[in-house]
Amino acid sequence: MNQTASANYRFFILILVVVIAGLSQGLLLPLLTILLEKAGVSSGVNGLNAAALYIGVFLTMLVIEKPVQRFGYKRIITWGILLVTIATFLFPLWQSLVFWFVLRVLVGVGDSALHYASQLWITSTSPAEKRGRNISIYGMSYAIGFSIGPLGINLLPFGVGVPFVAVGAFFILALLLLLKLPHEYPVREEKAASARSRYVSAIQLAWFALIPSFLYGYMESSINSNFPVYGLRMGMSESWISFLLPVVGIGSLILQLPLGIWSDRIGRKPVLILSGFAGALAFLAVPLFKDNEWGVLTAFLIAGGLVGSFYSLGLAYAADLVPKSVLPAANIIASINFSVGSIVGPNLGGLGIQYVSPGSMFYFLGGIFLLFTVCGLFFRRAKQEKKTSLIHFTN
Repeated sequence: MNQTASANYRFFILILVVVIAGLSQGLLLPLLTILLEKAGVSSGVNGLNAAALYIGVFLTMLVIEKPVQRFGYKRIITWGILLVTIATFLFPLWQSLVFWFVLRVLVGVGDSALHYASQLWITSTSPAEKRGRNISIYGMSYAIGFSIGPLGINLLPFGVGVPFVAVGAFFILALLLLLKLPHEYPVREEKAASARSRYVSAIQLAWFALIPSFLYGYMESSINSNFPVYGLRMGMSESWISFLLPVVGIGSLILQLPLGIWSDRIGRKPVLILSGFAGALAFLAVPLFKDNEWGVLTAFLIAGGLVGSFYSLGLAYAADLVPKSVLPAANIIASINFSVGSIVGPNLGGLGIQYVSPGSMFYFLGGIFLLFTVCGLFFRRAKQEKKTSLIHFTN
């Protein structure tokens, strides 16, 4: 297999892994929320339990860089898949808040490990002129899985454990395909800067590009954890909720690649600002539709299309702004921001639903995206150092 074919095969397998990871997350968030809501758990406690997954993500990002450098991309992705698969099979065995909290933390650890390694593998091997396209395909693939995931709620009539077993089976398939890839490692420079200086440099050079990961995490977790509660309290059926949840991902799927290609041509910053502003307006419109499912569907489709690519566009923009030696640090900061946003989202949304109004979750969403567009007006790009190769190969 020549180098080009090998690179294409690697990219295909990584994209498939991301699809399945998206499917898992797209199902587990609303499925567990609905099961806890039916058990009489308050929306605030429900949101706190949902945030456990992102606590696992956050904790992993504090230590993931050195394991990836030592063991390589493939091994970290493999361990992540195994951890998520085992935890997924354990969920239906015991419906307990504490037990599910621990399992969600473990899912977060495994999910963040496989995502960090796959993101860095793709961004570090993509040429600059195709980086926006490739990372958009990555995000689009995650959106495909994330959109399909909530449909697994419809498997509940066959048994509580059936949706979990289905997700676990997909992960086993991904693991078998992943084993065929060669081992690759990030290359550390002989005179590498200290970890602290790399993180400081990443923030100084790309602070604006690192915000979208926070916004995406906030949006994704809030929609999937809080919207089922919002929908049930607005009188929507479970089947409608399971139908509406994938719409955000479908919107992202439609515009992910066009926005990525557009950003390659006119720049990431204007695309992020325009998408953030229009997406904020779409979120603010959701409460106006109340229990009108078709109105909510339209708003979700528009919002998802515009801001559903924020994580991938932010990563591509960060890769444009920082030297390659700083890129792993930037990826870690983005992942930490994602996990922080994902923790804040369900908790703030859940408290808003409980103590303010059901529609407050969408007012919060619209507000933070509007704030992001304002921040973009003050960001200026600094000069970038000469880029160096970031990977090496082993058989």
